Amino acid sequence: MKAMDYGDILPLEDMMDSVQLNECIAFIQRAENLKNTLRSAHTSQGRQESAAEHSWRLCLLILVFAKYFEHADVNKLLRLAVVHDLGEAVCGDIPAIAKPDLDKKSETERRGMCELCTGLPESIYTEMLALWDEYELAETLEAKIVKGLDKLETIMQHNQGKNPPDFDYEFNLFYGQDAISVLPLLKQIRDVLDKNTRENVAIKNFFKHYDGGLL
Repeated sequence: MKAMDYGDILPLEDMMDSVQLNECIAFIQRAENLKNTLRSAHTSQGRQESAAEHSWRLCLLILVFAKYFEHADVNKLLRLAVVHDLGEAVCGDIPAIAKPDLDKKSETERRGMCELCTGLPESIYTEMLALWDEYELAETLEAKIVKGLDKLETIMQHNQGKNPPDFDYEFNLFYGQDAISVLPLLKQIRDVLDKNTRENVAIKNFFKHYDGGLL
């Protein structure tokens, strides 16, 4: 059987230069470390989730609710979601519950993003940084939507996770409130998640009193 010649399938102009191809593969291999970058949230089985898992479910939220984002570019939403935490593959995750200096956090993550993308073909490097900057500035409709969904995914994971006994569920009720005003749908989702949070707070308080011999 004759070996497949990809030149018979794709126009030659659609093939990548071998040097650029290797640069892109090397970047994707470096980005693999996002799978090893742990967040403060826990999965339903009790292990810490990775930043890559968080980004995956953020993309899933966008796909599920895509038809309700009629004034937004869904392709742009997905690209922003994929890129938004990539710098953490280099600098690690800085949890919101630690109340970091947001300007310093942004600077650290942008440096990580630049380091991660170094070596990419110039046009791709520029695009990656532009997407990251757009998300961080949160001035476009798409960036605002992804910012809001990012907060909602975090709250959702906090509620679903098998968390340590000292986990502060009430943090959810205040986290990211300013990020959901861009769309009524985000507020709808938030209302459901806040209800879940209050249920978790009530359960935790019940067992706290029970363990303390108050019941």
